[in-house]
Amino acid sequence: MTYNVLLIKFNIREVKMSEKQQLYKTIIEQLLNEIQTGKYSKLQKLPPEVEIAEDYGVSRTLIRDCLMTLEQEGIITRKLGVGTVINKHVLDVVTRMDLEVEFFDMVAQAGYKPGIAFININEAVTDEAVAKKLLINKSDLLVSVEKVITADGKPAIYCTDYFPKKLITHKSPDYEMLKKPIFDFLKKFCNLEVYMDLTEVKAINVDKTLAEKLDAKEGTPIIFMDEIGYSFKGKPILHSKEYYADGIFKQTVLRKKI
Repeated sequence: MTYNVLLIKFNIREVKMSEKQQLYKTIIEQLLNEIQTGKYSKLQKLPPEVEIAEDYGVSRTLIRDCLMTLEQEGIITRKLGVGTVINKHVLDVVTRMDLEVEFFDMVAQAGYKPGIAFININEAVTDEAVAKKLLINKSDLLVSVEKVITADGKPAIYCTDYFPKKLITHKSPDYEMLKKPIFDFLKKFCNLEVYMDLTEVKAINVDKTLAEKLDAKEGTPIIFMDEIGYSFKGKPILHSKEYYADGIFKQTVLRKKI
């Protein structure tokens, strides 16, 4: 019996960064560092917002926005009359399916040295399946980026990203930039950001092609993620197929009561 799981992942920090610029991102990172290994690491609860704002020399509104993001990611929980509780059990999780994390960061967080073993960038007319997912015509040109990400030199992730070429607004796009996280290319040359992903998660068996890409034995069960990335306005702009080698990542999903 096969079970499929559908995940919704938000790129919360990227959206906020465009609104609050670099200061927001800096405060988020500093707060997270203090919670993990700094002055808040021994505490069960964070100090009041006013105290944190004074400590960082920023507005209480900015701190409230930063804490809201950390709460959405499950790092903290806030409750009136109780305060801001630090969820240390969540901090201990290495790899989370429900958060959008760049591949290199994911590999590094798992304790390995990330690298790229293979990359292929191509332009071609889209097929019917991808056209349906991205709501484009079958005659539209598609840019595909196929890559194998390694962990300590061993194949860890095989991924192919697809996006419509017509999304590129820049006259001279640098395809070399596609060797970096694809989100950077979309932001710079398409003026677009992936706000959320709808991800279908499946357990599949390695076939001959995947065996070659992931240096795995045919028939080995692995995790496959079929993902569509949407802009803030709900437009599908990116389709990704991700295959995760067995034994490298321990994937975890955080589920909260709404």
